[in-house]
Amino acid sequence: MDGIRWRTWTGAPWRDVPERYGPWDRVYDLFRRRQRDGTWARILTRLQAEADAKGLITWDVNVDSTVCRAHQHAAGAAERGISRRNRPAGSPSSRPPGRACRTTRRRPGRPPRR
Repeated sequence: MDGIRWRTWTGAPWRDVPERYGPWDRVYDLFRRRQRDGTWARILTRLQAEADAKGLITWDVNVDSTVCRAHQHAAGAAERGISRRNRPAGSPSSRPPGRACRTTRRRPGRPPRR
């Protein structure tokens, strides 16, 4: 059990469990057996229930928006300038007439793409 606690506390790989806790594969096997039979889930549920009864847990939910980012192309963003959605009515297009394909446009100061 101490080997499992050490590994959980440090976050180290199983192979780095110190030898004083026994062979790492036996420590891992014990952990997996307890995981499969639901021991860790029962321990967590009981600890949460006790902490909640003492008022030590606030059940607030926080969503970090940095993990919900989409790629710029997925959002329909314009390549340059204002997006079409925000462009005032009657304003000229961002692309010159007759040059609808991205690969046919030349950027100033850059050679054409191949």
